[in-house]
Amino acid sequence: MLEVYKVEFQNYLKSKTLVKEPKNLYEPIDYILSLGGKKLRPVLALLSADAFGIDYRKALDVALAIEVFHNFTLIHDDIMDDAPLRRGKVTVHEKWDINAGILSGDAMLILAYQYLESYDAPVFKKLIQLFSKTGIEVCEGQQLDIDFETRTDVSIEEYMHMIKLKTSVLVGSALQMGAIIAEVSDDQSRKIYDFGLNLGIAFQLQDDYLDAFGDPEIFGKQIGGDIIENKKTYLFLKALEALKGNERENFQNLFSQHSLNVEVKIETAKELFSSTGAVSEIKNLIQAYTDRSFKILESIEISEEKKNLLRNFGKNLMERKV
Repeated sequence: MLEVYKVEFQNYLKSKTLVKEPKNLYEPIDYILSLGGKKLRPVLALLSADAFGIDYRKALDVALAIEVFHNFTLIHDDIMDDAPLRRGKVTVHEKWDINAGILSGDAMLILAYQYLESYDAPVFKKLIQLFSKTGIEVCEGQQLDIDFETRTDVSIEEYMHMIKLKTSVLVGSALQMGAIIAEVSDDQSRKIYDFGLNLGIAFQLQDDYLDAFGDPEIFGKQIGGDIIENKKTYLFLKALEALKGNERENFQNLFSQHSLNVEVKIETAKELFSSTGAVSEIKNLIQAYTDRSFKILESIEISEEKKNLLRNFGKNLMERKV
């Protein structure tokens, strides 16, 4: 069924992403949406609607809104990070220019809201309220991530709050929007959101781990990107917490340099991640958030078949190599 949802959504996406005038506004939108990606969030919206007993096709506009919003954030993130590549292809602001990236991204945000207009007033109101709340939270998470780059006192608690806002609220919202369309109770709607929120945190922590320890052949990009960019990930913060004296100072210096040989920097950091126990800690935390999400899933009033589908979806996310 997951493949059915994905194919159905991709066909719907293709039918909606028509290039029109002015082309310099719409071609970048068509480009970013055609670059692939896992389509996790739209698939979750369709799965949620289906799980709560309605035709999942009724959630296609919600799925589209979520995917367009997500890709809008990627265009603007790439500008802020000065990233040359996205999913192995040239980023929008590099292929066109920064102005195109900003304006096309802005248009995508507006389009995302327009796709929700197909729903009747009571459902539309709930969708808009959730979508707006999620949108501002994602922006808050992005700002915190930027702020952390120049701070030396970031706590693990702050980092966990940042990834919740930047990544996992959109996963939770995708599931909750499917529930809203199905017009389930507020209690059930909130539970499917909490399931997604915890799964989203586990997903981001897994990304942090794979960035350092993934298989480069499968990962599709250079291993150690977060290390090169001196990102204060959970691995960094947990290692820093364990180190004392000169070792701690040397580790901080390692993550303040841009001129050091890249391969040496990555290997040194990875060795410290392992020797300090940060690797085992992040694996334990990934499992803890996954287990928490599955515990919430048990209390959701859907069939055992759909619970298994959601459970297997979560397990596959945590076992992925990319």
